Amino acid sequence: MLRFPHALGILNNKKFDTRHALYLFCLVILFWALFDATIAYLVPITITERGISNTLMGVIVGTSSIAGAFFDFLLCRFLGNTYYKRLFIWMFAVCLFVPLVLFQAHSFWMFLLAMVLWGIYYDFKGIGIFNFVGRNTSFEKHAESFGLIQIFLSLGYLIAPLFVGFLVAERFDWRPFVLAWIFIGISIFFFIALILLSRQLEGASQAIQEHSERKQEKLATEIRLWRGVGRALFPVLFFTFLITVADAYFWTIGPLVAEELVDSLGVFSGAFMAAYVLPPLLVAFFVGRYTKKFGKKYGAIISFFLGSCLLLLFPFFGMTPWILVGVFFASVGISLSLPSINGAYADYISETEEYEKEIEGLQDFYTNLGFVFGPMSAGYLSDVIGNLEAFVYLGLFCGVAVVILTLFMPKSINVKQRMQSIG
Repeated sequence: MLRFPHALGILNNKKFDTRHALYLFCLVILFWALFDATIAYLVPITITERGISNTLMGVIVGTSSIAGAFFDFLLCRFLGNTYYKRLFIWMFAVCLFVPLVLFQAHSFWMFLLAMVLWGIYYDFKGIGIFNFVGRNTSFEKHAESFGLIQIFLSLGYLIAPLFVGFLVAERFDWRPFVLAWIFIGISIFFFIALILLSRQLEGASQAIQEHSERKQEKLATEIRLWRGVGRALFPVLFFTFLITVADAYFWTIGPLVAEELVDSLGVFSGAFMAAYVLPPLLVAFFVGRYTKKFGKKYGAIISFFLGSCLLLLFPFFGMTPWILVGVFFASVGISLSLPSINGAYADYISETEEYEKEIEGLQDFYTNLGFVFGPMSAGYLSDVIGNLEAFVYLGLFCGVAVVILTLFMPKSINVKQRMQSIG
């Protein structure tokens, strides 16, 4: 299992290697996650506080991923390579604008702009993480590396709701937006440290970058590549869509549930979202052993199915502290599936480097599709049948879809071979 040394030890280490780069990258991700979780918590509350219905709120939130899905294709079409340092520089530039736009937004179009920016920076982050892991970790360490990164993502998503929930429970004002800027500023600091300290690794990174560089394809060729890789990886891509839909439900109506829990939990109402993001932090410690026993694809399917079944019990808990228990155990199953399936993607990228951009782009494209369908359906169902009841429909949809998907999931997927057979 990877171990995380003292952060100052990394910064003072004269012999900076890929292992240290991973640890420092995790610090970048931690504070980025604190920033993103703050924004994610504030978005549904800000929109509904300013007189917009849950249904329209879901539509607005879903537009972030419509923009992201379109942006995925543009990245593959026009980006020379997917080098993570370049992607993260652009990501930070966009992140700095989001809190300001969201805080100033009072109209549908201003909220729409904030969501477009949100979708763009999330795309940069997702593709950048895949590129970093592919460049800096060995094949057999892919799932474990994603597990470690998931630990720090989860830490950020665990801590931020508690801070923001406390601030919002008192009064809704400018303070959580300033908090978001502080988090992204610290993330930028660690990113600069990563760039400076990893210069001695630049030779190897440059070699990989040049190796993965591919001439810009024509539009028709890029569409053909996306269609071919998409057909080869469809079962895995659709499973990514399901995971994202489940995640989108929690982040779209979860903060609204937390607002309803103020009566029973007071300023600790943010614990609802904290209970959802705590399991990814815990399961990441044994995801490597889990995938070795069950396999990456089928291990992900088993855990996700069990988590989906637990969603059916949410209305029985009601708006009481017991709902935190239900959220926690449902999240255990859902969160264990994410690093497992991401490890499978990293395997495919390592096996077929010539299709790296297409695999990364399609993975993020299906993630964005999930964040379109998820918020829109969650917002509508929460208006029609209630917040907790909406999770029942989510559990039914995901559970049935996983059973059907299992019937068509091939035992192994060779992207290069499938591409040759597709022609």
